Amino acid sequence: FQDQAMMKTMSGGNCTLNVPAKNSYRMVVLGAARVGKSSIVSRFLNGRFEDQYTPTIEDFHRKVYNIRGDLYQLDILDTSGNHPFPAMRRLSILTGDVFILVFSLDNRESFDEVKRLQKQILEVKSCLKNKTKESAELPMVICGNKNDHSEIFRKVRSDEGENLVSSDENCAYFEVSAKKNTNVDEMFYVLFSMAKLPHEMSPSLHRKISIQYGDPFQQKSFQMRRVKDMDAYGMISPFARRPSVNSDLKYIKSKVLREGQSREREKCTIQ
Repeated sequence: FQDQAMMKTMSGGNCTLNVPAKNSYRMVVLGAARVGKSSIVSRFLNGRFEDQYTPTIEDFHRKVYNIRGDLYQLDILDTSGNHPFPAMRRLSILTGDVFILVFSLDNRESFDEVKRLQKQILEVKSCLKNKTKESAELPMVICGNKNDHSEIFRKVRSDEGENLVSSDENCAYFEVSAKKNTNVDEMFYVLFSMAKLPHEMSPSLHRKISIQYGDPFQQKSFQMRRVKDMDAYGMISPFARRPSVNSDLKYIKSKVLREGQSREREKCTIQ
């Protein structure tokens, strides 16, 4: 990949970030409705659990990290469980770098949906890889949520989930509880490890700061410090917007036509 950078401008802290395109990734969260996808994302971003259920159309989040002086960007696409637009779901898969497939341990139909999604992801990404000669690695976690429920409500056995990942070293299975925050951090740690991303991206392994306290992201602040003394920081971009469909299509087209070897996607200005 080229080292061309994407500019991120954030107000409130006079913080201008140049995240290298090669350090920018998209995480796509997929699964049936009401399985807890947004709750897992909320745990990842802010450590909270919302009891009230609100159906997701499609939510987009962005988190920026400074890890030992290197900047990283993680875009998170929290998709609709009803997937009313199959073409949009396919596009989300095409542009994804890492995947979380979520089902509810008390819902057999949601597990069957995850099996269909896993098959679709492998087929869609395989087609793209054949055209672009990309690496065959596809980091993915299959996540059985709501393990805080009593065993009498369980509809999916642990060995069934483990069987889905047994033949792929880049795929892992976890049973979690977004409500109780059980195994959520461990799941992200393993996912980032499989994707060869810094383990400090995991929720508990970096300092969480707000945009008002964005000094740790200023490049100049690192010039007076030694690399070994640097810490890991994570900051949620408050007004990040999803790159347009046209931008995603151009990104995929450029990969297929080999016109762009960088990972660059649409620039995003945080206003």
